[in-house]
Amino acid sequence: MKRDKSLNWRRVEPQNLDLQGMKVAVVGGTGGIGRAISRFMARRGARVLVVGQTFRDADVEGIEFLKADLSLMREAQRVGKELPAETLDLVIFTTGIMAARKREATAEGMERDMAVSYLSRLVILREIGPRLGKQSAAFQRKPRVFIMGFPGYGQTGKLDDLNAEQTYKSWAVHMNTVAGNEMLVLDAEKRYPNASFFGLNPGFIKSNIRSNLFGGRTLTYRLIEWFTGMVAPSAEKYAKRIAPLLVSPYLEGHSGAMFDRKGFAVLPSPGLNDSSYVSEFIGASEVLVARTGVYVGT
Repeated sequence: MKRDKSLNWRRVEPQNLDLQGMKVAVVGGTGGIGRAISRFMARRGARVLVVGQTFRDADVEGIEFLKADLSLMREAQRVGKELPAETLDLVIFTTGIMAARKREATAEGMERDMAVSYLSRLVILREIGPRLGKQSAAFQRKPRVFIMGFPGYGQTGKLDDLNAEQTYKSWAVHMNTVAGNEMLVLDAEKRYPNASFFGLNPGFIKSNIRSNLFGGRTLTYRLIEWFTGMVAPSAEKYAKRIAPLLVSPYLEGHSGAMFDRKGFAVLPSPGLNDSSYVSEFIGASEVLVARTGVYVGT
């Protein structure tokens, strides 16, 4: 990844953030990084709506829950319709898994990693995008949407087999979701001028995202997570580090920017500066989603 030296922001101590009155939605906020961000922002005064399958924070003041299975496009569409986009100040997409060693298909016929980690975000974003900022937001600025993935990593994706039906390699499948999420930022930045869009690259974090790849109860998974815990920051540490960026006034006017694990601005992946290719990839994704009976094309 290459630093974008044109964008700098002044950091503040996380414990000094005052988020009273801020309305936040975290898609994927019931586990891992999403849960850590949700809990931290709620403790600083924000009202947070988390989307996921299993709610673990009923005892945390300021957090509400919307249950959904985001491997299904119809569920993602429902979530998009139910989110109060008009009044949200901040939307964060953290939903994600890693592709299993053997191909897994959802009930709608989508490859599972592609569905959860990328396509569900596309569907939700298309539902909420036009409605963002339609009512007065608490912080009197454009609402912000942060899409978590690995922007700047150099992945451009492969268009010819997005659903991994011809060949299947777990890493290649996951890299298609990485490319897709970076392109979601680039596409939305132009598509929805009523809001600001940013990419987040958390790097290697101790979380449960690798459980689908290695099996959540296997010895291999436990060993990998033990080692990860020795060398990588926890989700809670990352949440504290990145929270000041999410609300920084220095981001105004920089929609489309990407940030690395420490919050430094990075340049988009080489190859994604071609807007025609981005449009082609997003279009192919729309066609794939349409196979489930959910239509998000324009």
